[in-house]
Amino acid sequence: MRQDALRRVRAAYERMAAVGERHVWITLRPQEEVEAEARDVDRRAAGAAAALPLAGRLLAVKGNIDVAGLPTTAGCPSYAYRPAADAPAVAALRAAGAIVLGTTNMDQFATGLVGARSPYGAVASALAPDRVSGGSSSGSAVAVALGLVDLALGTDTAGSGRVPAAFNGVVGVKPTRGLVSTAGVVPACASLDCVTVFARTLAEARTATALLAAPVPPPRRPGPWRVAVPPTAQLGELDAGWADAFEAAAARLAAAGAELRPVDLTPFTEAAALLYEGAFVAERYTAVGAFVDKGAADLDPVVAGIIGAGAGVPAHRLFADRLRLAELHDRAAAELGDADALLLPTTPGHPTHAAVAADPLGANARLGRFTNSTNLLDLCAVAVPAGDVHGLPFGVMLVGPAHTDDRVAEVAALLAPPLRIAVLGAHLTGQPLNHQLRSLGARWACTTRTAPAYRLYALDTEPPKPGLVRVAEGGAAVEAEVWELSPAALGALAAALPRPMVLGSVELDGGDSVPGFLCEPQALTGAEDITGYGGWRGYLGRERR
Repeated sequence: MRQDALRRVRAAYERMAAVGERHVWITLRPQEEVEAEARDVDRRAAGAAAALPLAGRLLAVKGNIDVAGLPTTAGCPSYAYRPAADAPAVAALRAAGAIVLGTTNMDQFATGLVGARSPYGAVASALAPDRVSGGSSSGSAVAVALGLVDLALGTDTAGSGRVPAAFNGVVGVKPTRGLVSTAGVVPACASLDCVTVFARTLAEARTATALLAAPVPPPRRPGPWRVAVPPTAQLGELDAGWADAFEAAAARLAAAGAELRPVDLTPFTEAAALLYEGAFVAERYTAVGAFVDKGAADLDPVVAGIIGAGAGVPAHRLFADRLRLAELHDRAAAELGDADALLLPTTPGHPTHAAVAADPLGANARLGRFTNSTNLLDLCAVAVPAGDVHGLPFGVMLVGPAHTDDRVAEVAALLAPPLRIAVLGAHLTGQPLNHQLRSLGARWACTTRTAPAYRLYALDTEPPKPGLVRVAEGGAAVEAEVWELSPAALGALAAALPRPMVLGSVELDGGDSVPGFLCEPQALTGAEDITGYGGWRGYLGRERR
């Protein structure tokens, strides 16, 4: 029986030890307990009695979502309770073969977009330790970005499933409100809350989301996709270089065949201001206000102040804000017209920990400029990486009307800049590890050969695979396949690569060099030189004859 899930679990705990304390976890399950669950998943997958689309995929769960037997804290130790059952979203992914490693850190009571409002420690960006990770689903996004897990669940009321995605270079999917059950979730604003998915690739995020959600209409046939893009001047103050990065993302959509059209962003930004500046903050008090009023010592003072202020909102103001929101909803819908999606920066910038500490409310409000309106206006959204600016990850959102989730994701897919990787053995089409490429959203590009500068050896591994080494003389060309995949997917593949395999530069026939699988030289002792067969498939075919 193959032990793919068990191997992945052991690699994850090794990875955690290597990266050290990042304040990612609230509760991490004991390794031996998770390994026992992994063995069960491996048995289920081997039995093939039912499809397990997420067999062995590792999952982190935000600390306000119930995981049976683990404390649900919502980022506040004194609030904790132990649920007897998984939240439906967790149960659905587990039923598909995913394995929960633990619950993750968050802005307390999901009140914040910074990732620093937690007694469990402030979570830094996985890619820039002096910068905030984004909240409130901070630990979930960072766990994915660091390669500790494949998938993570978060929640999103004001942008918490998208801001952390942008700050950590991963994908965040925020479904249409109500599409994914929020049962077993400590509410922030119950009428607006959504369960969200983080992953390193859009393909994997969509796979997981489909397992959580009720069916949605399929996307229309592109011909071309219509994307609304606001003028840069309407975006307000952005960090240096971000306007250029946003315009570059719009240009990539146009180059991919999308039809760009202008849009007035005013109704969206005015709706965004209502979330915290209007009466809707009262719903946060409804959710946990009675607990906050008790004044527990582990309450974050900023969070307590925001939630406590909701108690004084008069009813007439709520009704006035609802009328105002209905007007803005109609104006926003008219601005979108028949556009398939609206392109926006996910945030206006990426603050440092020091900047957030100096102005916690102002910094948080700025981060929600583009995300706060999405749930108020009943829109769906996908946040995707769109390059970097001055070494920091830059992300954009594609936003669309309710129940156009698949359509918006198809538009977002146009922004994925593919990288190429050369594979020569067990990852070739039809070979045992090819599924790893496909699960990461990789696409076959071509079959080719390396430059005549390599030797190929049959290694003693399980499953069997070859080792490729470059030689100074006596080399030959070897059959290879080139696959296209996202930068995040390439990083995930490299992180999971077992020794003696290494990722290095492979020169192809014609002179191009791409990342590819090579082998540590010490692993070749006693290995059979199979270069004469022309490639791994030629060697396997010879064995069969």
